[in-house]
Amino acid sequence: MGIFFLFTHPAFAQTLNLNMGEKGGTTASQVIQLVALITILSLAPSILMMVTSFVRIIVSLSLLRTALGMQQTPPNMVLISLALFLTFFIMAPTFQKAYQEGIQPLMENKIDEKAAFTKIVTPFQDFMLRNTRDRDLRLFADIAKLPENVKPDALPLHVLIPSFMISELRRAFEIGFLLFLPFLIIDMVVASILMAMGMMMLPPSVVSLPFKIIFFVLVDGWYLVVGSLVKSYGLG
Repeated sequence: MGIFFLFTHPAFAQTLNLNMGEKGGTTASQVIQLVALITILSLAPSILMMVTSFVRIIVSLSLLRTALGMQQTPPNMVLISLALFLTFFIMAPTFQKAYQEGIQPLMENKIDEKAAFTKIVTPFQDFMLRNTRDRDLRLFADIAKLPENVKPDALPLHVLIPSFMISELRRAFEIGFLLFLPFLIIDMVVASILMAMGMMMLPPSVVSLPFKIIFFVLVDGWYLVVGSLVKSYGLG
């Protein structure tokens, strides 16, 4: 063992060099860019939900569950999963266009990052403009002090995204109102029957729940609701 230590040599490790640029003055800016990139990537799922059809779908499905009178059925995980897959289905042409015109050329070094960002964002801007009311666009354009003659396709994202979101929420509430009507009628009929029978201590919601479920099944409710949501974006 002593002989082994006599013939040992010092180990030399490779020098660690974080080269972030040829000029030392650019290191701070590159660190800031790296932090900004990590922040954007962490917020990417939320940003995608804001600029896609997810908001309208998940709000409509949540209102449907409330109209049925079932607070936990279907579970939140089921509703979110269904909303995500419907969003991917509706947004497939937009995703494909953004990939073909922005991401793929960037990976092949045909365009720089700035041009790629513009080409990736443009399909989402077109989608949002098609589904945003002019009144909502004008509201945020006026708040942002933009010129009155500005074209919709020239609006910045900080104006377009909130306009799109409140338009989506408005349409989701319209759909929710239409979903509530038939179930509200069932609740009123059941409540009137119970009152006429003198069964005032029995909650009408408990009695009407199975009738609402069988009504929803008989009219093929999921087919109608999902089909209407998808077709509301001009598909089908």
